Amino acid sequence: MQRVSRARVSPGGEIGRGLCVLLGVARGDGEAEAARLAGKVATLRIFPDGEGRFDRSVADVAGAVLVVSQFTLIADTAKGNRPSFAEAAPPDEAEPLYESFCSELRILGVPVETGTFGAKMELELVNDGPVTIVLDA
Repeated sequence: MQRVSRARVSPGGEIGRGLCVLLGVARGDGEAEAARLAGKVATLRIFPDGEGRFDRSVADVAGAVLVVSQFTLIADTAKGNRPSFAEAAPPDEAEPLYESFCSELRILGVPVETGTFGAKMELELVNDGPVTIVLDA
């Protein structure tokens, strides 16, 4: 996830200040992981307070989240020069968890925009900081 001043994905949506989440779903991930990860994204304090310290969440700053499904995050590059995606969840398992993650964020009061699951997309963002955090459910 990256803290952004703006981000957009085509096809899909766009946001101003907030977070861009590149979401990879692995085999074995489930609803509990999606809910836990959404809670972490909504409450992680990575926005500056008045003194410049990381002390505010995306909800605290009235930001939004752009969620883009990205199975390539699950790549295994341990052998050879071609990544293996064998540990990525198949689309029929990954898409419901992607939707569940987005739904959980909305339930937590965070505005959410998305890309188009399974589509070839173009992503543009302005990383604010830069701040990039890897979260693992």
